[in-house]
Amino acid sequence: MHRPCAVIPVYNHEHALPVVVDALRASGLPCVLVDDASTAACARVIDQLAEREDVYLVRLPVNQGKGGAVMAGLREALRLGFSHALQVDADGQHDLHDVETFLATSRQYPQALVCGYPQYDESVPKSRLYARYLTHVWVWINSLSLHIRDAMCGFRVYPLPATVALIDTTRLGRRMDFDPEILVRLAWRNQPMQWLPTQVHYPLDGLSHFRLFHDNALISKMHAKLFFGMLVRSPLILWRRGRG
Repeated sequence: MHRPCAVIPVYNHEHALPVVVDALRASGLPCVLVDDASTAACARVIDQLAEREDVYLVRLPVNQGKGGAVMAGLREALRLGFSHALQVDADGQHDLHDVETFLATSRQYPQALVCGYPQYDESVPKSRLYARYLTHVWVWINSLSLHIRDAMCGFRVYPLPATVALIDTTRLGRRMDFDPEILVRLAWRNQPMQWLPTQVHYPLDGLSHFRLFHDNALISKMHAKLFFGMLVRSPLILWRRGRG
């Protein structure tokens, strides 16, 4: 049974969040909001949205970072009985006109992780754009594959049982390193993936939580950890792919 929802990690995006929730609910998607220890002003907006039908709230008392918030939301979505979860950023950067296309692909390939690869407009910060290319190379090396088209775009439909099984048994990055790491580790497990283009705009409310030096350092550390993990696991990874 294909029963999807949206998981939205929220940290101080009170202006953009209602627009995102309205668009997702108009598409018929229930929403799981994860309040990642936002300010009181943002928490009030989240509380108001959580009063709506099919809008659920997970409140984290201490900020966990984007990855920590997404993992909390995915676990809650599975607990609520959903089969798939569309990960969506709260700042309005993702093109929600693509929701129906992503869900249709997920229905067609229910075992697959449906991932977006971004088509940027002029709003993308050049520092973020250039850093992505370096990440692409490391992801291809660490996954032993060129199949992952973009590891940083957080617009994805996760099949919840396989994804939660991974996050419950593996220590994953809890901040901006989460998005690429979970893709590599799922690729190690021979997880089917489907790739769709999607427009990305930075951001609706002008607020980005990407910390240029700190998050790039975390991502670099993550790539190094995955590289040595790949070396150890490479015979098993290649064996699984041969069987697949």
